[in-house]
Amino acid sequence: MNIVEYAEFIVKNIVKQPDLVKVTSFTGDEDTTIVEIIVCEDDMGAVIGKEGKMASSIRTLIQAFAYLNNIKNVKINIDSF
Repeated sequence: MNIVEYAEFIVKNIVKQPDLVKVTSFTGDEDTTIVEIIVCEDDMGAVIGKEGKMASSIRTLIQAFAYLNNIKNVKINIDSF
């Protein structure tokens, strides 16, 4: 399982419309891996959570996965369409 599949697994189990979740990964400047999570606008509240606690937890889980798989400098962007 790679970092995109892992992030997709986490987010799809949180939202109400899992078919509309899109997760992509690309390399930015200075060998930074950027994971972009895009969800439906209706599901944005569930992904962010109260006071941003859910988004923070998602970021922590993805960063822990990256650490265990020797992926350095990971940034996670969460957005809606």
